[in-house]
Amino acid sequence: MKKLTLLIMTCLVMGQVQAEDGSRLWLRYQSVDKAKVNGPACIAADELRKYFRGDEVTLAIDPTIEAEAFKIEGTTISAKDETGLLYGAYTLLREPATQGYQKPYFKYRILNHWDNLDGTIERGYAGRSIFWDLDGDQPKAIDAALVRAYARANASIGINGTVLNNVNASPRILSPLYINKVKEIAAILRPYGIKVYLSVNFASPMALGGLKTADPLNAKVKTWWKAKAKEIYREIPDFGGFLVKANSEGQPGPGDYHRTHAQGANMLADAVAPYGGIIMWRSFVYGANHKGEDRVKQAVSEFINDDGLFRSNVILQSKNGPLDFQPREPYAPIFDNMHKTPQMAELQITQEYLGQSRHLVYLAPMWREFFGYVAPARLVGVAGVANIGLDKNWCGHHFSQANWYAFGRLAWDPALRSEQIADEWLSATFDIDDSHRTPLLSMMLRSREACVDYMMPLGLHHIFKFDHHYGPEPDGYIAHYPLEWCPVYYHQADSAGIGFDRSHTGTDATSQYREPYCSLYDDLTTCPERYLLWFHHVPWTYRTNSGRTLIDELTYRYGRGVKEVESFIDIWHNSKPTIDEQRWQEVDERLQHQLDNAREWQKTCLDYFGSFARK
Repeated sequence: MKKLTLLIMTCLVMGQVQAEDGSRLWLRYQSVDKAKVNGPACIAADELRKYFRGDEVTLAIDPTIEAEAFKIEGTTISAKDETGLLYGAYTLLREPATQGYQKPYFKYRILNHWDNLDGTIERGYAGRSIFWDLDGDQPKAIDAALVRAYARANASIGINGTVLNNVNASPRILSPLYINKVKEIAAILRPYGIKVYLSVNFASPMALGGLKTADPLNAKVKTWWKAKAKEIYREIPDFGGFLVKANSEGQPGPGDYHRTHAQGANMLADAVAPYGGIIMWRSFVYGANHKGEDRVKQAVSEFINDDGLFRSNVILQSKNGPLDFQPREPYAPIFDNMHKTPQMAELQITQEYLGQSRHLVYLAPMWREFFGYVAPARLVGVAGVANIGLDKNWCGHHFSQANWYAFGRLAWDPALRSEQIADEWLSATFDIDDSHRTPLLSMMLRSREACVDYMMPLGLHHIFKFDHHYGPEPDGYIAHYPLEWCPVYYHQADSAGIGFDRSHTGTDATSQYREPYCSLYDDLTTCPERYLLWFHHVPWTYRTNSGRTLIDELTYRYGRGVKEVESFIDIWHNSKPTIDEQRWQEVDERLQHQLDNAREWQKTCLDYFGSFARK
């Protein structure tokens, strides 16, 4: 009996050891403690000593190598500093056969956390903040081990910066109490090559400093920001700078004082410039100085006259599309119109409009599509709205981890293929052989297009339910809401047809694009079908490339999207023998929910649009 009890206990312990909750992300290295590591004592040496399967590795500091770059020759990793060595070590662990010289493409590879000081996360779908929470009205202690695990994951894919708080920022983040908390976090992240940044509220001098104005040309306001910058850099000498959302969606900004975005950004830029800091000024601005104009035009209208007027340490941060992280958008034309201002692209990892953490949607194909229109050479960096929270698996959905991973890999090298990144992630995350990995790879690569099909095909956009943006509401209209928040504004369906006329006969949004896209998008006969209803109001009887009428093509696309999700479930079920039980079950539950939601999109949209088309 004792032997049986011991056997059962042993099996239970082994089961617990082998259980998978996704918390190790793609860093599921097996500890071998085999390699002899020569060179400086550093994190790179610790990682290689524990996980490298070879016999010996040498780490060498070479001051002639560029910052953050590394060189691998045989089993020698050379770099300018410990950060470069760390990037080289993770590359060697990921790809043991790697040789040669590597450096990151973008200087700025930054995660934007939309975390609030009370622990909630705006558009976060994986639990509460890993940085912030309250005990009464005081901030809770920093979980150093958790933040260190976060730093390790980011360093493994080359991310070198993080904005710790929401762009809808609380002024309290600049109080001495929170600056000390940021200092704690910065100390944990620093050895992993990660700088901290903060989102700031433009009216902070009024909220914290007791001033009666936040006018960027006011001498006292300038003095306040310079003193605040000095305070921050005294505590955090390598502090990266500020991210600013101004005069958008109710946030304060220079426009409140009839000042330009350049005047507002430059005032902050002057405050951080002595310390090497930057200002990331977001172009997501609508309803400010151009209220009533087509929303997708307003960023260009707001900023074009400021081009060339920003300080050299100001970077304009713009979303990949001109609206708001839709499943598919044309690229934002602001990238065509700002020629003298450094720019960075803002991408959303957190899937606000792509099924949140409940749908399997791999986003690398979406970002690669964007880079096909906006050449990476035109950007100084990329920012990703993070999908990270306190859920055990970090991202809510096990496959949503792949988007965090893909963002880092593309930030390092935007020429990497979506397929390569997905294959890397699958290989590192699941213990599966090639024959079982291939169907999962296919599922990932098809998932974004499937999402577009079952949500908003042919250029439809922003027909989500109000506020939370989950699920369809094509008939959405609330009289006291701004019209540009209402779904009916974006599809404009009537008995004649559907779509938003942004050609020269409509809002003329096409004129903001460079050639050949201006002419291509403006002409109904040449506009790519993927953007058809984005740029044109099209008759229901219009014949698409397939020969189907428009309503029949919509019906086909919605059906195709649902069938794709059904096939994903089949693929996942066939993979069950090769996937650990916990992760298999949790993904299966999400896929079943995704199918239900895809069917809801299909029925709701076709019933509603059909009521116009069949009249």
